[in-house]
Amino acid sequence: MTEDTDKLLKTFFAENRQEIADNGFSRRVMRRLPNGLNHLASLWTGLCFVLAIVLFVCMDGLQLIGDTLRETWNVALESSLTQADPKSLIIAGLVLLYFIYRKIASLA
Repeated sequence: MTEDTDKLLKTFFAENRQEIADNGFSRRVMRRLPNGLNHLASLWTGLCFVLAIVLFVCMDGLQLIGDTLRETWNVALESSLTQADPKSLIIAGLVLLYFIYRKIASLA
């Protein structure tokens, strides 16, 4: 039933198609649209990024990251992961860094 209806609609619209004169309407609309640079949004993003960096430094973020990585490494060594291939650990670390980079880049 819907195939017949679709065919009828397509035929109807094809037979009754009318071109409407533009008379410069599209050009006028495009000129009045705001440009892609929204300065307030850029300013807000920059301010938030600077605030995040200041908080990271004030709360000793590098030390926290270092402590977390050191603790993770110690736990990995103590839980019989000493037989793990160092290359696979390096690859896993690089993949983790890549995901962190992608997350940070998507926030900016």
